[in-house]
Amino acid sequence: MKHTIVRYRTRPEAAAENQRLIEDVFRELHAASPDGIGYAVFRLPDGSFVHLVETADGSAQLTELAAFKTFAKGVKERCLEPPQSSEATIVGNYRVLGAAP
Repeated sequence: MKHTIVRYRTRPEAAAENQRLIEDVFRELHAASPDGIGYAVFRLPDGSFVHLVETADGSAQLTELAAFKTFAKGVKERCLEPPQSSEATIVGNYRVLGAAP
């Protein structure tokens, strides 16, 4: 499994819109129900968002969704701090992610 974490901070006036766009991505994910992908997004009190993407083969299924393309189109304009992406290794997991590493 490949894990990627993306973190950024939105402008205060853009946080609600950013969340709405992310919720649209989840609606499309639930409707399409693609295999081999896990996705979670956390909103922090300071306006930061943290996305955790888990893929079986590193595929781009998430970024190919129409709702994700809409979300991504304006993300830099909504941000105070631009998205920072990095691959991550799970050190420990207790009932948060689907299967323990």
